[in-house]
Amino acid sequence: MWRLLARQAVDLIVLDLMLPGDDGLELCRQLRTHSDLPVIMLTARGDATDRIVGLELGAADYLPKPFDPRELLARIRATLRRAGSRRHDGATTDRLRFDGWTLDRQRHELHDPDGTVVPLSGGEYRLLEIFVERPNRALGRELLLDLLQGREATPSDRTVHPRLP
Repeated sequence: MWRLLARQAVDLIVLDLMLPGDDGLELCRQLRTHSDLPVIMLTARGDATDRIVGLELGAADYLPKPFDPRELLARIRATLRRAGSRRHDGATTDRLRFDGWTLDRQRHELHDPDGTVVPLSGGEYRLLEIFVERPNRALGRELLLDLLQGREATPSDRTVHPRLP
């Protein structure tokens, strides 16, 4: 895995916990020290404690075996959608620039073209980040909800309103 990551662009890792040598939990822990590449963990150990440990170590998702391959594919797609702006080396861009403006992802700040900080609420910041990460794309309501709140969310119909002209 380490040799492949060093020489090839990877968008996501599907990692089994029960591997010979270092187990998946240890590999995920090591991976988190130098990358925020999304990880989906697969395992026959599916009790709540194992899932919690996997997620606490930084896994984006956790799927117990046996599973339907279509569910794995759906979880991969959802994780990649949430990962959005990741570069192929697994790192994220700290500053996103658009039309003279700068979105500082480390400080969670928006700077106007003169460098002045523009105050944003947490929701406004995240929504702007989603749009800036995906320039020149129409983003549907369902995708916005998924990106804003994750797959576990159960938003009301009033969370994101489509505006009519």
